[in-house]
Amino acid sequence: MQPIPTNILTQFNAMLKQRNIPVNAHNDYRKWLRYFLDFRAKYSPPDSRSDQVRLFAEKLRLKNQTMKQQEQAADAVSLFFAMSNRKECPSSTVLQQTAPDASLPHKAQTAKAAVATNTNTLVCEPPASSVPSPPRLRGGKHFDEWRCLRKTESSAWDKVIEDLAAEIKLRHYSRNTLKHYADWSRKFQSYLKNKPPETLSASEVKAYLTYLAVNCHVSSSHQNLAFNALLFLYRHVLKKDFGIHKDIPRAKKSNYIPVVLSRPEIDAVLKHLGHPYKLVAQLQYGCGLRINEGITLRVKDFNFDAGILTVRGKGDKTRTVPIPQRIAPELKAQIEVVKKLHDEALAAGFKAVFLDDQLEKKYPRAAKELVWQWFLPQESLTFVAETKEWRRYHLHGSHVQDALYEAVSKAKLTKRVTSHTFRHCYATHLLQAGYDLRTIQTLLGHADIRTTMIYTHCIPSRTVKEAKSPLDF
Repeated sequence: MQPIPTNILTQFNAMLKQRNIPVNAHNDYRKWLRYFLDFRAKYSPPDSRSDQVRLFAEKLRLKNQTMKQQEQAADAVSLFFAMSNRKECPSSTVLQQTAPDASLPHKAQTAKAAVATNTNTLVCEPPASSVPSPPRLRGGKHFDEWRCLRKTESSAWDKVIEDLAAEIKLRHYSRNTLKHYADWSRKFQSYLKNKPPETLSASEVKAYLTYLAVNCHVSSSHQNLAFNALLFLYRHVLKKDFGIHKDIPRAKKSNYIPVVLSRPEIDAVLKHLGHPYKLVAQLQYGCGLRINEGITLRVKDFNFDAGILTVRGKGDKTRTVPIPQRIAPELKAQIEVVKKLHDEALAAGFKAVFLDDQLEKKYPRAAKELVWQWFLPQESLTFVAETKEWRRYHLHGSHVQDALYEAVSKAKLTKRVTSHTFRHCYATHLLQAGYDLRTIQTLLGHADIRTTMIYTHCIPSRTVKEAKSPLDF
């Protein structure tokens, strides 16, 4: 077995210190990295990093390594990938996602989870005949998007973040809210250089928000997100007066107009998408779904008899939208695939899917019932350290975004397209077809009609004559 190259070893040691890995575990992490480099040299695994880690973990399992050792090895490899990604993209400030951590929410253990079982017999076969390879991951991805919940050198701030997470969960806020609020709190901690939380006052908030606006030149949306995160931190966690900050310089809010594609452009993108990413894009354009709404659909949300799809959006608000009849056969075929996958999972002894909040305690058998299965399940299983169980998560949103990025590149469009663009197209095309704003507001799940009115700027004016006073008619 070859030793770790000196340049890699030096960078890896620095990464271990940066991530606050316990010193007594450094030798084990270096050992796993050495094993992984040897494994990659011997077996030439696929280019996909997630596949490399999965196969490496499977190899360790066959070598009778314990589950704790497998998880530690996966974490070591993910740190190596984070180090490699930083070297390739030195200007990027985001790091790669590490292996699932027991301290993170179950929902954070997503399709990019580094530890997985041998699921060769449980692979979800798409109903279509073509099976595309997984999309190539672009540099700069949030492979460690939950690093804000990891321990730091300040135990007082770690306790604050734990209390923050508890307050957010108590209010049933979304995972993204937890991630962003915790991340901004960590940035605030870094700005204050670990100043004790009990000594904070409103002046520190004013100084930090001014620093963001004047020195960092952040956008208005970032500044508002930081403001809301610190407001929540002070009011509900620190129990301190937040103060009035009207004199703080604010970033100028942009007059944003959504990008909208024509039907030929949408068809050109869909043509280059494979299963299941094409199905997600069709649901987004055909039903006006956000990406998280599309990938978190469950079997029970589809009512083909009534032609209705039940969508659970932001803040657990529920709405119904018509099911596009053009893709109804594909949707039914996907449900048949889920049924087959579910039967195989039960036969293998797996407990099936993750459930929200305390739903499993209320319905103990729900996780094994077909109606609660994800409509778009991930292929691999996720290990839950607390219960020592393997469960299935839904398709990860970043995989959809990566596949869409490649499809847009192949379609050679001259517009910037994201997954949310399909939702913009849904609203704009309905408006062009003569639907009123109130109907579109209900279908999109907007709480305020002013949010929906932005789509009036996306269509050309149909006024035939110049505006005149009624007295002049």
